Amino acid sequence: MLELGYLSFPILLVLIFLRAPIGLAMLLCGIGGLYFAMGGNSAMFMSKLKTETYSTFSSYSLTIIPMFLLMGQFATLSGMSSSLFKAAESWLGHRKGGVAMAAVGACAGFGSICGSSLATAATMSRVALPELRKYGYSGGFSTATLAAGGTLGILIPPSVILVIYAILSEQNIAKLFLAAFVPGVLAALGYIITISIYVRRNPNSAGTREAVPYKERFQALFDVWPVLLVFGSVVGGIYFGWFTPTEGAAVGAAGTGFVAFISGNLTWQVFKESIITTAMSTAMIFFIVLGAGFYNSFLALSQVPQELSQLVLSQGFSPWTVLTIILVFYLVFGCLMDSLSMILLTVPIFFPMIVGMDFGMSVEHVAIWFGILVLIVVEVGLITPPVGMNLFIINAMERTTPISETYKAVLYFVGSDIVRVIILVLFPAITLFLLPG
Repeated sequence: MLELGYLSFPILLVLIFLRAPIGLAMLLCGIGGLYFAMGGNSAMFMSKLKTETYSTFSSYSLTIIPMFLLMGQFATLSGMSSSLFKAAESWLGHRKGGVAMAAVGACAGFGSICGSSLATAATMSRVALPELRKYGYSGGFSTATLAAGGTLGILIPPSVILVIYAILSEQNIAKLFLAAFVPGVLAALGYIITISIYVRRNPNSAGTREAVPYKERFQALFDVWPVLLVFGSVVGGIYFGWFTPTEGAAVGAAGTGFVAFISGNLTWQVFKESIITTAMSTAMIFFIVLGAGFYNSFLALSQVPQELSQLVLSQGFSPWTVLTIILVFYLVFGCLMDSLSMILLTVPIFFPMIVGMDFGMSVEHVAIWFGILVLIVVEVGLITPPVGMNLFIINAMERTTPISETYKAVLYFVGSDIVRVIILVLFPAITLFLLPG
């Protein structure tokens, strides 16, 4: 049976490289593996199909996902993205590279109410690209900035990917959100520093704009109160125990929906489209979750994760060596697979290895720290050439810019991400110090 589990990996990779949807590939490998592992016993196999499907979708925590997706839909409609960008631009736009810095700041703010990297990148591109063109920013620099800024959508809480990781690793969602906050802020600051370095090395890549009077700056800052209210209600309410993460997601969706309504952008037709879009996105995510559930169930039955964990532990490798190898693996394969699929496929295999090693911390802290590191490294894959998904999203919206120019500029942001990962690996307290106890 163990050999059957190992054989499933190359079969899965072949299906993926044949461009089969990742959810379907995992589902086929999982169902096929379970059938053969049970010796073709039809009764046991049919019973497993029913119980696995039920146990996968009966998780109460999964109800958070459609709520956060709906919150992102309403946030896009409410004009929050425009107000965030205008506020950041009014304070930073007059600096060299300031409009690009404002785009990163706006991405960070929008990510705090969206939870999706691709949605953040696409939404902020519609708002920021015209301004970047207007003030003479080069196409490659503009698209690279927005692609990198979009990755903040899955790091700054609330984050759909963090919810999935919490379910897989059986960790507290609120603590994961809290742990992601400081690394998310560091990511935004790192990108701003990167922009400053880039425009000094390439002075013709960015223009300048006139400074805005302080009265207009404070007015623009006041206009982002809905973002602060929604973020504070959701994350603060969850952290202080006012409501559960699921209730917090519902409060966030209702809050952003109300803001969209009073802004005049939420008509009945738009509301229906938002619900349909949310349902389609949820169905796609849940199908991947179902495929991963069957495949991971087969792997557990074949004892592959346990055997790999014991093999690694018996080799006497340093915990830091194992962690480095795993993070490099995520960095490489994150360029080829989407972040959700990577998390669902690999966490059940790597997680037992990591929590079984001595990093000088409690198991809970190791689990949370590892989750944030994985999220960051997978996020780097979204902007790493040649197949970073965010790069293609932005390039599709800015067709006049050759993607090769985007590749050249985005390497600066990839370098910033790698430096941040190294810092968070060497100093776990940066991630964990906000946690209670």
